[in-house]
Amino acid sequence: MPPADPAGPLIVAITSRALFHLEDSNALFEREGLAAYTAFQREKEDEVLAPGIAFPLVRKLLRLNELGNPDSPRVEVVLLSRNSSDTGLRIFNSIEHHGLKIRQAVFTSGAPVYRYIRPFGAQLFLSANPASVRSALDHGVAAATILPAPAPERVGEQLRIAFDGDAVIFGDESERINLEQGLHAFSENERTMAGEPLAGGPFRAFLAALHHLQAAFPEADSPIRTALVTARSAPAHKRVILTLRRWGVRLDEALFLGGRSKGPFLKVFGADIFFDDSQHNIDSAREHVATGHVPHGVSNVRR
Repeated sequence: MPPADPAGPLIVAITSRALFHLEDSNALFEREGLAAYTAFQREKEDEVLAPGIAFPLVRKLLRLNELGNPDSPRVEVVLLSRNSSDTGLRIFNSIEHHGLKIRQAVFTSGAPVYRYIRPFGAQLFLSANPASVRSALDHGVAAATILPAPAPERVGEQLRIAFDGDAVIFGDESERINLEQGLHAFSENERTMAGEPLAGGPFRAFLAALHHLQAAFPEADSPIRTALVTARSAPAHKRVILTLRRWGVRLDEALFLGGRSKGPFLKVFGADIFFDDSQHNIDSAREHVATGHVPHGVSNVRR
């Protein structure tokens, strides 16, 4: 199915545990229950929350609006939270303190939040809750699980986003051959099918929307830089390049690593976030950059 029309603002939905470092209060909730959690959040209402793992990404996304017409934002960020509006007041206070222009929010008092992603028109959903992420993917929204952690320190203002290929940008057909029949069969398939475009994966529409946003800026001086970071190597690179060309999508850098560990390369690229379907790759990458696990494709078949 072709990606949705990327025209209009890029809309990202994010949960409070991905945006802020809430692990102390979340641990209190799991240990002592809702009443203790509510009392704690009220007591700490005016105490600013520390930035979480996805905070730098959100800050850079929202800063893109400063480069255009303020009446027509290029990016919108929507907060989705399982807090109540009462306990969520601390979150709003922290958003205001940090100067994040997030104006849209949903507080569900413990109910699932993924149901509200589509009404907002979000092209990306980031959450610390794997079940919510799977539900979003099942409903056709690009989504990734973010393991909560304090915000990493970053140098530079350019927004940098990196993607794995198979089962993220592309479908998992080729990866399925690799896992089920081996590397030789995979290589032969990619050589034979080099002129046949790969199917789109769960992040194709988000990539198209990001490309549309990126196209608003001069290529030589863009505030956004993207990269494909894949375990593929020659000759399996050709099908990837021709597929992206057919889609009319630009990726600024393409790293064909031939199975090397991705983490050190992502550190050099300086990714604000990296999306991958493989937990093995996530474990390597998260030592260096913020990562989002995409539980899609043959590598994530429920057993």
